[in-house]
Amino acid sequence: MCVLCQMSKQYEHGGGFLSRRIVPADNSCLFTSVDFVLHDGARVDTDAMQSLRCIIADAVSGDPATYTEAFLGRPNDEYCIWIKDESSWGGAIELSILSRHFGVEIDVIDTQSGRIDRFGQSEKYNTRVLLIYDGIHYDPLVMESADGATVSTVFPTSDDAVLSQALELGAEAKSCRQFTDVRNFSLRCLICQALLRGERDAMEHGNRTGHANFGEV
Repeated sequence: MCVLCQMSKQYEHGGGFLSRRIVPADNSCLFTSVDFVLHDGARVDTDAMQSLRCIIADAVSGDPATYTEAFLGRPNDEYCIWIKDESSWGGAIELSILSRHFGVEIDVIDTQSGRIDRFGQSEKYNTRVLLIYDGIHYDPLVMESADGATVSTVFPTSDDAVLSQALELGAEAKSCRQFTDVRNFSLRCLICQALLRGERDAMEHGNRTGHANFGEV
């Protein structure tokens, strides 16, 4: 383990500590993480993913002019069925829809690239929530008070210091290679047992077969 990995995974900010909370790796980690931060860290509710998936499906089906087959990578109606399947992964499309639906900026720290993706930034929302992403898994970021009495997950968008702290956390994870190379990692289709390499192979296999349940090998 590298020296940085032996250090605290928390970063001090305004009398509190920013840290990563782990949610289950069950193909719905994006939805569980978003629900967690929207409820100020009060719960890890894996059942909440279905309501968030339905919000996304309703937004997509209600705007076929925007959410075309070219945009979604599959026909609009097929996408709406696919996203409601609890084995389907979420990503940028889903985050942008959830940001708009809840009126909150969703900022995602990518530990592989070291960048931050800010969904809803152009809308000038007053608040933001933070997630961290390692290539295949999302977790929420939380601010815990120094005495451990309170936890916060919603921050003013005027507070850029919290973004700096989040980027530090992401940089540490990157330096310790706590990410998955989505172009080259090995997957197995859990339906037909086909071996695949990388996200592109998985997407092509899913489009060709309709299979959407994969596990990392």
